[in-house]
Amino acid sequence: MERICENIVTKLEQENKTIAFMESCTGGFLANSITNISGASNVLKVSLVTYSNEYKIKFNVDKDIINEYTVYSTKTSEEMARRVAEFAKSNIGVGITGELGNTLSKENKVYYTIYNNDTKQCINKSILVEIDDRAKMKSEVAKNVFKTIIDMIK
Repeated sequence: MERICENIVTKLEQENKTIAFMESCTGGFLANSITNISGASNVLKVSLVTYSNEYKIKFNVDKDIINEYTVYSTKTSEEMARRVAEFAKSNIGVGITGELGNTLSKENKVYYTIYNNDTKQCINKSILVEIDDRAKMKSEVAKNVFKTIIDMIK
């Protein structure tokens, strides 16, 4: 995963672009992965871990969207991505929400959005994580998110 993060940081630096994260279920894993790369301070504007709905709403995620579609939805991840990009004035916003339990008896579905604040376009995706280890779940989700970011910034 380090290689893909290096590619993201390098590409964003070359294009003088920035990124911001609003993470819920991944608890800052994405931002941590990016900040492990030299040069990250040139591209990462802000990272918010909004684990509770209260703090999603405090950062302008529309409570009506959460109420209508639930916090575990594409609509919520899209709102998170848009709001963090606006808040940070970054070129790219990433919103991620979902359920990551400790057992396979639970549906471990994660929703994420990569928002291009320049073009106002979104890439919305979801992933079902079938791993029985929370740390590995976060890593698996991060790989998918980072691949989607690479696709957007190519």
